[in-house]
Amino acid sequence: MARPKIPRKSTSIDMTAMCDVAFLLLSFFILTTKFKPSEAITVTTPNSVAAKAAPDKDIVLVTIDRNGKVFLSMDNDQVKSSIADVLNTTRNLGINKAAFVKAQFIGASFSQLASFLQVPEENRKGDALLGIPTDSTKGSNEMVDWVRYVVDAYQGKKMNLLVKGDNLAKYPAFKAVIDAFKKNEQLKFQMVTNPESVPIGSELWKNNMKGEKRDD
Repeated sequence: MARPKIPRKSTSIDMTAMCDVAFLLLSFFILTTKFKPSEAITVTTPNSVAAKAAPDKDIVLVTIDRNGKVFLSMDNDQVKSSIADVLNTTRNLGINKAAFVKAQFIGASFSQLASFLQVPEENRKGDALLGIPTDSTKGSNEMVDWVRYVVDAYQGKKMNLLVKGDNLAKYPAFKAVIDAFKKNEQLKFQMVTNPESVPIGSELWKNNMKGEKRDD
């Protein structure tokens, strides 16, 4: 008996629908993606192998750029609002409270703070920023006062103090910031660095490997 012949069919697949879906997805991701904006303060942090992650709230960040200029930023709007009230009451600065709370960072002396806040946020960037005066030799380390205001505003609350310094920043800028911490009895703070993997064979690597084996 003859074997029945199975009709051969084309193995080609119509990819039109799949291409349409792919282009639709690509268009969706392009239109919804938010690109990271350029940083107002450019800082190249040193590398480290520290495994401790930085906190994500109640952050008080002191940034030191490559020229030694110092900037202050906070993420707690309630604290910033309280500091604005104190500045207007004790120093009679007449600053715009809403602008102070909205500001991403502070980078001017007390005398120039009101005019600093009048500058549009997108224009507060680059070498034109003066930073907070920290020259102790001239008696103008205003970071001492800023840290005091921040500590008072955080009274009874947990505050995470961080320092982010550029690789090229000189020692006097760091010393002025640390002196401001010490004068306000703030002896605990974290350094923001660029994390890198632990060198294989180092003592830290061996300790980490021992810890992983114990967990297993």
